[in-house]
Formats: sequence, C-alpha cells, structure tokens
Amino acid sequence: MSDSKEKKSLNFGTIWQRYGTIGILLLILIALAIIKPSAIFTSTSIPQILKQSSVNILLALGEFFAILLGYIDLSVSATCGLTGMIAALCMTSLGLPWVLACIIGVLSGTLIGAINGTLINKTGLHPFIITLGTQTIYFGVMLVISNSQNVYGFPSQFSSVMSMEFFGILPFSACIALAAAVILWFVTTKTKLGRNLYALGGNREAAWYSGINVQLHQLIVYMISGTCAGLAGIVLIGRLNAAAPTAGTGYETYAIAATIIGGTSFFGGVGKIPGVVVGGLIIGIINYGMTVLMIESSYQKIVMGALIIISVTIDHFVSVSSKK
Repeated sequence: MSDSKEKKSLNFGTIWQRYGTIGILLLILIALAIIKPSAIFTSTSIPQILKQSSVNILLALGEFFAILLGYIDLSVSATCGLTGMIAALCMTSLGLPWVLACIIGVLSGTLIGAINGTLINKTGLHPFIITLGTQTIYFGVMLVISNSQNVYGFPSQFSSVMSMEFFGILPFSACIALAAAVILWFVTTKTKLGRNLYALGGNREAAWYSGINVQLHQLIVYMISGTCAGLAGIVLIGRLNAAAPTAGTGYETYAIAATIIGGTSFFGGVGKIPGVVVGGLIIGIINYGMTVLMIESSYQKIVMGALIIISVTIDHFVSVSSKK
C-alpha cells in the first residue's frame, strides 16, 4: 500500500517537473482565448506580449541561478532600473554612442552583481538580507544620479533598433532574451560550471568536500544575475523610450514568480533554463491578458503572489514526497 502511494507521488512529481509549466501556459492561453479571443494570437498582440515578456525572462534568467543555489536575489529589480538609467545618462548627458552606452549599462549590472556576491561572501549573511539592503541602495542611487527626473531623448538609432520586429511578430528585445537563454542553457548543461552549480544547490556540504570553491561560484552566480538584469535594463528603456527613476520597482516579484513557475525548485538544485523562459512568457501573458481585460494592476499583484505560493507549495509537496 505504501509502495503504491510512493509510486503515485513520484509519478506526480515527475509529471509536474516535466509538464507543469507547459500545462500552466496552455491553461492560461485557453482561458484567454475563451474570455477574449481577440486578446491573443493576433499580429499586434503577439509582439506586445513578447516585448513585455522579454524583461521578465531576462530577470528570471538571472534569478534562476540564485535560486538554483537555494538563495535569492531581491536586487534584480533595482539593478534593472539603475543600469537602464546609467545607459540612458551615458547617451543623453555624456553623448556617448548608444552601443557603448548599452555596453556600459550591462557591465554596470555585472559590477553590481559582483558587489552583491562579494558582500554575501565576506559577511556570511543570507543573500535575502544582503540583496534586500542593496536593492534599497541601488534604488536610492538611481534617484540621486537622475535627480528624480525621467531621462529621455535617446539617439534615433537606438530607438529604431530597439523597436525592430522580425517577420512582423518577433521584437528585437525578444531576440536578446532568447540569445541570453541559449548561452545560459549551454552554460548549465554543457560546462563544468553548470554541473558545479547543480551540485552546490543539491548538497552544498558535499560539494564543498568534493573540492568545489563555494564562494567563487556564489560570486559568479550573482555576477550572472547582475548581467542579466543589466540586459533587462537596456530592454526596458528601449521599450519605454525613457528611463524613469522608479523603473523596475516590483519586478523582482515577476522574476521570482517566473523562475518558480518555470519549474525551478525554491530549495535549490533543480531547474532548467527552457522552463524559466516559459515561466517568463507566462508572466508576460498574464500581465497582458489582465491589461486587455481592463483588470486593475493591483489585482495583477494578487495573482502573482498567489502563483508563487501555489508553485512553491507544489514544489515542497513534490520534494517531501520524493524523500519518503
């Protein structure tokens, strides 16, 4: 009898890990198609959904690595806003070429990630505390360097490139997110670094005893998270054609939701890049769908919070069942 129950639990866990994310996506698409067929699968809605999803996907890709270690990065939202602001000021106030300004913005994200990782390593505090603190600092820095003013007036070349659409439905921003996902998929599946990160997330003590440099890998993880947030910052100012001093506020919730809904275990050691991409797409579709249905943004936050709780609860149930 107990063997039968264990088998069912394991079967549920396998099904959830393999098909749970796709199942959620399909349910949302079917619901939107029934409620408002014109809201999705049109030549105008698909690019808008992909543009909205691009920022979520990039932030979730960075968040994925932190959660893979059983950690978290609450500063991705502030990093996204700050790096976008830095790039915007480089283009407008300093008059730098837009390509160089974007590179500086992304590298600023890498540096911010390195600061987070170094603080975590040196203080020994949980990343929740460190990134909660740095999130507030980065938002403050963004307000200071922008004088609490919106920054706009980007070069026309930057605006035209960021508004490009391939085949009429594939935005340039989605191509950036897809390219980042492919590179990080390669890192997690084909490199020693990727294998070490899964080992650290699965059993940190055993990984340390096997000779894996824990602090170095933690630093790399947060540098990757910062770099992804930097790319998201560039995509965000490209989509809005402006940099706001409050840009990115609340985006850490979307990043965490996309990562968890994408099948990444909140307890570390389990997760895949393709699932994170689908998770980011799910968040984009939910936001877009609730907007076209004219549902207040406050309700969107309720939905996101509920999705996080449900996903983590199922993840916990699967994790506990697999250990029995």
